[in-house]
Amino acid sequence: MNSEGQIRKIERPWVFVNMALTADGKIATANRAIHSFGSPRDLRQLYELRATADAVMCGARTVESSRSILGPGGKKFQQRRLKTGLAEYNLRVIVSGKGSIAPDAEIFQTRFSPIIVLTTKRAPAATLQQLRKVADRVQICGPATINFPATLHWLRARWNVKRLLCEGGGELNDALFRAGLVDEIHLTICPKIFGGRTAPTLAEGIGASKLAEAKGFQIQSIKQFNGELFTVLSRPKNGVCPDYS
Repeated sequence: MNSEGQIRKIERPWVFVNMALTADGKIATANRAIHSFGSPRDLRQLYELRATADAVMCGARTVESSRSILGPGGKKFQQRRLKTGLAEYNLRVIVSGKGSIAPDAEIFQTRFSPIIVLTTKRAPAATLQQLRKVADRVQICGPATINFPATLHWLRARWNVKRLLCEGGGELNDALFRAGLVDEIHLTICPKIFGGRTAPTLAEGIGASKLAEAKGFQIQSIKQFNGELFTVLSRPKNGVCPDYS
């Protein structure tokens, strides 16, 4: 509180989602064995977007299955970050309601930037103990589900996260959409069909039960490159985004 006893307002980070999906809306195969299917241009866009973010956030299952370390992508992008006033390496945020990411996951083997694990009281005490040995911070963000509005304000206040890039998976995306926290979406639409009723989509989890609950976005741009569509959508009247371009 300040001298007048009032709580200083802390804005949440600007949240943008980046995902590649097939023409039928899948982000992986039904058995989740294939999760990376975009072109080299799509991969370059991933690193270009990371280079504008203070933090990159991803679900635990996605981190483990892709063996991702959520890094900036090499010296070229590290230098780009420094030129725009960002830290050389982005903060890394892993989301897991039960803390179900292996302590020996590849991301914990790389120590170039802090790793934060967001979880809930459903995570067993033994699991939390193990994670605290390998992560820089394990944050309890709710009793059963993560309170994303409060958690994002915490990331801004405690870690100075102004731009937060989310890279899935579908359940994490869904939670952010339902909470009205996604400001912008970057989609790479690849000319492939996976099919399968159990194949994950852009937004899994609870979803909307009626049309009135659907989250509306505006198409900002669509570009075609070697058969892929690179699309940017934004939420109407979403305020001002911190500009690191």
